[in-house]
Amino acid sequence: MAEFKLVISDPKARKAYQIEIKSPDADRLIGKNIGDIIKGELINIPGFEFKITGGSDKQGFPMRADVHGTKRVRILLSGGPGIKIKKKGERRRKSIRGNQIAEDIAQINLKVVKEGEKRLGIVLGKESEEKPEEKEGAKKEEGNTNEGNQEKKE
Repeated sequence: MAEFKLVISDPKARKAYQIEIKSPDADRLIGKNIGDIIKGELINIPGFEFKITGGSDKQGFPMRADVHGTKRVRILLSGGPGIKIKKKGERRRKSIRGNQIAEDIAQINLKVVKEGEKRLGIVLGKESEEKPEEKEGAKKEEGNTNEGNQEKKE
């Protein structure tokens, strides 16, 4: 029985949303690789398409696109996901996870490639139906009334 946390980033809105999926929806993602594009219907978000950009396993080891398979391996790294280089030319042997999703994976990172009719935040229930322009307009009006009150006091 698979269970994943999905971290979905929306580049247009510049926000990331986290949701959890369990079997049988999670079972549909097993066997997919980093870089694959999946339809939103697989994870009950119709109308969207997502690209798998990475993830990590239950112990926190990151997935890496250039390591094939599902196993955890120790490889010599000189940069990229899974290591932070402190000196020029430094290399370290680190444990990382392969690029294929298996039951050992805890988190999967996704990026929106194709949007649906509504914004992702509304579909996931994290935002209200209001448009962002309306919220900004309300803030501007509030700011103007406060400025007017300050002028009256002086």
